Amino acid sequence: MERAIIAVIAVLVGLVGGAVAGYFYFRYRSKLLVEGAEQRVEHILADAETQAKDMLVQARDQALKQRNEAEQEIKRREREFRQEEDRLQNRRTRLDERQEQIDKRERTLSQRQSALDKRQNQLEKLEKERLTELERVANMSQDEAKVLLLQTVEQESRQDMARVIREVEAEAREEGDRRAREIVTTAIQRIASDQVAEVVVSTVPLPSDEMKGRIIGRQGRNIRALENATGVDLVVDDTPEAVLLSCFDPVRREIARVALNKLILDGRIHPARIEKVVAKARDEVSQVIREAGEEAAMDAGVPGLHPEIIKLLGRLKFRTSYGQNQLSHAVETAHLAGILAAELGADVQFAKAGALLHDLGKAVDHEVEGPHALIGADIARRYGVPPAVVNTIAAHHGEAEGESLEAILVESADAISGARPGARREALETYVKRVKALEDIANTFEGVEESYAIQAGREIRIIVKPDQIDDLAAIQLSKNVAKAVEENLQYPGQIKVTVIRETRAVDFAK
Repeated sequence: MERAIIAVIAVLVGLVGGAVAGYFYFRYRSKLLVEGAEQRVEHILADAETQAKDMLVQARDQALKQRNEAEQEIKRREREFRQEEDRLQNRRTRLDERQEQIDKRERTLSQRQSALDKRQNQLEKLEKERLTELERVANMSQDEAKVLLLQTVEQESRQDMARVIREVEAEAREEGDRRAREIVTTAIQRIASDQVAEVVVSTVPLPSDEMKGRIIGRQGRNIRALENATGVDLVVDDTPEAVLLSCFDPVRREIARVALNKLILDGRIHPARIEKVVAKARDEVSQVIREAGEEAAMDAGVPGLHPEIIKLLGRLKFRTSYGQNQLSHAVETAHLAGILAAELGADVQFAKAGALLHDLGKAVDHEVEGPHALIGADIARRYGVPPAVVNTIAAHHGEAEGESLEAILVESADAISGARPGARREALETYVKRVKALEDIANTFEGVEESYAIQAGREIRIIVKPDQIDDLAAIQLSKNVAKAVEENLQYPGQIKVTVIRETRAVDFAK
C-alpha cells in the first residue's frame, strides 16, 4: 500500500515537474518568437521608409517635369495667340482699307449714276421730240408706223425663209437622192427576178370540146361533184377547148386545176373518181406548198422557221398582187433588204427575215378580217418569231410604227420590188381610178387652181393661185398633199407632189 502511494506520489511529482518544465520551455520559445517578429517588423519598417523616401523623390521629380512641360506649352500657346492676334490685326487693317476704297468707289458711282440719269432724261426728251416730229412728217402715229414696219419685216422674212427652206431642201434632196439612187440601183441590179402574172382565174386546156360534156356529166353531176369537192367554180362557156376555174382562194384553185388535169388525162370522170383524184391533188399541192416554202426560206437565207410558217409562206406561190407573184416578191424583197442593210451597216439577217415574212398575211387574208400586215404579224407572233421581226411585218405598210432601221429598210425594199419596171401590171380601170383620186385629193385644198396626175400616176402637179398661196405656203401645201395621199390611197412605189406658183403681169398696148 505504501509502495502504491509512493508510486502515485512519484507519478504526481513527475507530472508536476514536467508541467513546470513545459511551462518554462514554452515561455522561452514565445520570447524568442516575439524577439524575431520585432526584428522582422523593424526590417520591414526600415524598408518601407526607404521605399517611401524613393517614391517621394520620384514623385517630386515627375511633378517638376510636368510643371516644366506645362510651362513650355503655355509659352508656346502664348506665342501662337500673339501671332494669331497679329494676323487678325493685319486683316482688320486691310479690311478697313478695302472698305474705304469701296466707299470711295460707291461715291464715284453715285456721281456717275446721277450724271447718267440726267443724260437719260435728256435722251428721253430728245426721243419724244424726234417721235413727235416723225409722226408729224409721216402723218401717222407711232403704233401705225410700228404695224407697217412689222408687216414689211414679216414679208421680207417670209421670202427669205422660203428661199432658205428651198435651198436646204434642194441640197438635202439632191444628196439624199444621189446616195439612195446608188444604193437602190446596186440592189436592183443584183436582184432582178422574173415575175409570174396570174389572176383569180385559171385556165385548163382541153384536148377537145367533147371533153366539156364529160366534165359536166349527166344532168351536171360531175361538175357539181368537182365544185363541191374543191370549192371552185367551173366556167364552161364558149371558149374553145378550155375550161375556166374561178375562186378567190388560189390554193383551192390550184387543187382544182391539178385534179381536173388528172381527170382529163385519165378519162374516167364520175363523182367517186372525182373525190379520190381531188384528195390526191390536195396532198400533192400540200407537198408543193411545203417544198416552195422551204425553197423560198433557203433562197432568202432565213433558216429555222416554224413548219406552219413554211406552209403559209409556200401558199404565196399561188397568190398574186397586181400580177406579181407574192412568193417571188417575198424572196426578192428579202434579197433587196439584205443588200440595203449591208450597205447601211444594219442587221442583214434581221432585215432578210422581216422582208421574207412581210406579206405572210396575204396567205390567209381572204379568210381573216383585217390588213394583211397585221394578220401576218399576229401569225408570226403566234409561232415564235422574234418581236423585232413581228414589228417589221406589222409596220411595212404603216399600220404600226417601225421600231428599228431594219423595219424602214423592209418597207423600202417592198416598195422597190413592187415599183420597179416590169414587176407589176395594173388594170386600166384601176389605173384611171387611182389617177382620178390623186387629182381629187389635190383639189380639196384651198388655193389650188388646177391639178394634173402625170407619169402614169407617179407624180401630181398642182398649180396654185399666187394671190392666196405664197412661197412658204406652197412648200407646206406640198407636204400636206403628200400626207393626204399617203393616208387615203394605196399605191406601189412613191408619188411625187410638185406645187407650181407663178405670178403673171398682163397689160395691153393701145
